[in-house]
Amino acid sequence: MGIPNARAEGVDVKSSFRGAFRKRRCLVAADGFYEWQKSGKTKTPMYIRLKSGKPFGFAGLYEVWKPKPDSALQHEVATCTIITTEPNELMKPIHHRMPVILPEKAEDLWLDPKIDNIPTLRSLLRPYPEDEMEAYEVSTFVNSPRNNTPQCIAPVGETPQAQLEALPLIPMQPSKGFLEKAKKIREEKRK
Repeated sequence: MGIPNARAEGVDVKSSFRGAFRKRRCLVAADGFYEWQKSGKTKTPMYIRLKSGKPFGFAGLYEVWKPKPDSALQHEVATCTIITTEPNELMKPIHHRMPVILPEKAEDLWLDPKIDNIPTLRSLLRPYPEDEMEAYEVSTFVNSPRNNTPQCIAPVGETPQAQLEALPLIPMQPSKGFLEKAKKIREEKRK
């Protein structure tokens, strides 16, 4: 599953994803994401986040690949994909797809490997409410993967320091509840 995105439509039946959809679901933690809005030949980088500034989880799937005996690869390789869906009203002018952001109350259900009710799981794969999100233009500085500074999320025209003071940036640390969920799932898998 070296595919970065999986379309929500059909993820439960497509051979690349159906096994992971049933038993290997995960959250991909983030506090925002980028999308490039096209206008003619111009691509404008946009930063999208929750208005609250809080971190969230994308609905994801994972696989663990074991090396073949004759492979130069010595270790297992873990891969994941983020599930995408149709855009909400905020995202429509920016891009034709958006990642599935799970509401916090849906995370336990999504992560529980004992849940295999396909209609229930598919019901989670919908656009996040646009009134809880915001998007703004950022500098093309973000276009280079070498750049990893606050300037990447500063709105165009603002200095990074003004951005840091204006937005409630929260350090990306898993919550106690998230860590407890992960521990419980690991313990259940060992049984």
